[in-house]
Amino acid sequence: MRRTRPELRRSGRRRWFPNVFWLTLCGFTVLVLVLVLIVFVTRENAKPPSRSVLSKRTYRQDMAMENLNVTDEMLNPDSITRQLTDQISLAKAYVVIAKESNNLQFAWELSAQIRNSQILLSNAALRRSPLTLGESSSAVREMAFLLFQAQQLHYDSATMIVRLKARIQELEEQTSSVTEKSSKYGQIAAEEVPKSLYCLGVRLTIESFNLSKMQKNASEKTRIGIKLNDNSLYHFCIFSDNIIATSVVVNSTALNSRNPDRIVFHLVTDEVNFAAMKAWFAMNKFREVTVDVQKFEDFSWLNASYVPVLKQLQDSDTKNYYFSGTNDDGKTPIKFRNPKYLSMLNHLRFYIPEVFPRLNKVVFLDDDVVVQKDLAGLFMVDLNGNVNGAVETCMEMFHRYHKYLNYSHPLIRSHFDPDACGWAFGMNVFDLVEWRKRNVTGIYHYWQEKNVDRTLWKLGTLPPGLLTFYGLTEPLDPNWHVLGLGYTNVEPEVIENGAVLHFNGNLKPWLKIGMDKYKPFWEKYVDYSHPMLEQCNFR
Repeated sequence: MRRTRPELRRSGRRRWFPNVFWLTLCGFTVLVLVLVLIVFVTRENAKPPSRSVLSKRTYRQDMAMENLNVTDEMLNPDSITRQLTDQISLAKAYVVIAKESNNLQFAWELSAQIRNSQILLSNAALRRSPLTLGESSSAVREMAFLLFQAQQLHYDSATMIVRLKARIQELEEQTSSVTEKSSKYGQIAAEEVPKSLYCLGVRLTIESFNLSKMQKNASEKTRIGIKLNDNSLYHFCIFSDNIIATSVVVNSTALNSRNPDRIVFHLVTDEVNFAAMKAWFAMNKFREVTVDVQKFEDFSWLNASYVPVLKQLQDSDTKNYYFSGTNDDGKTPIKFRNPKYLSMLNHLRFYIPEVFPRLNKVVFLDDDVVVQKDLAGLFMVDLNGNVNGAVETCMEMFHRYHKYLNYSHPLIRSHFDPDACGWAFGMNVFDLVEWRKRNVTGIYHYWQEKNVDRTLWKLGTLPPGLLTFYGLTEPLDPNWHVLGLGYTNVEPEVIENGAVLHFNGNLKPWLKIGMDKYKPFWEKYVDYSHPMLEQCNFR
């Protein structure tokens, strides 16, 4: 072989080295460009999507949702989704009928197939696409077969409608029965005398025989006698047979008064509770408040010839209505037949001038109230020539006259405006001078005698009060008397601003059925550490 000349070999080696250099430089440049591109892409991905990107993404989602428009699906007669939904609705109705017919196996099969169909619909909704015939044909076919079976079992539409109507009627009757029982049991619970209260009455009656603890010296009796008729003092009256409730009213009034020595409480009870009531207020002191206890049996003027309620109690029909409950086949609600509405303690409020013949102004309080502010301001209120100062309750339509009185009776219709504003008993200021001048008790007698057959009103003392004091009532500031703590919810700020809180309704605070959230307003005026209360297991 012929060798290449040396000068030629050196020349070839020089050309090879420059090529390697340029190849290396190009590769390095490409690598740098790739790294720069990777860093840029990474940074762009880390940034929050721009408004334009979001709008594009939302647009794409909207376009996807257009593939499953629920409304169009349900309105489309060829929609698998609509067909499956209709089958489920019909199957649910058949499940009820099957259970009513005691066909529990068939009801179970229907329920299982309903669940399968609901799973299909749920999956379609999650993936945002309509059901296809292929994936749903089996479920539709099996459900159709079960619905056909239901028709063969005479679970057709006509039968189903008849049975459902019968079931609805049966449920309505059950609801009515439960409601009536609930009303009766609630009324019984509200009228019960708690064992602790009964125990307290018995122990106090026994204690009353210890006369040495109850007798006052002659000078003390004279001083109290003067205060009982002093019209410069603040006179309150309560008519009650509930010792602990009356005690709370007196105690709360005394503790919240700036001048308790100017307060006189006139308590009237019945003969059964007189000794116990007198003993309790003799044993306990309520700051410097004067307390006098009487029993209405001592009022010689209180007899059947003068008082219509006592006259009605002698009537056999009235006795049957209130005490036997057998003369109208139970058509009258039990609350209308409560004998307490014939109690003289309930009706004495219409005889206040006779009970306190020497007084000019009194504040009447129910025994289910709590006083939380000084009530001296009530005696400064100008009644503008009216007899009764009361808080109106016609903020709602329920508390207008037409809700309490029978306006189908011509006597009511011709004398009273049906939209006249109602008001509340429980905290009332009575001007006894005007009362006597206008013969208000005579007005009460007139309407009470007209209602001997209970056609003007049925329940309680408020309806005759509305008639008696019609046109003779001066509205008071609502903050003086807050109602509803015995049956409904009352706004906290209303309670806070109220001078007198009234537990009107069945849920009295001394009963187990009382509303727990309102009981503390009442209980803070009960001294549960008192020996007699401890002995009778109060609380």
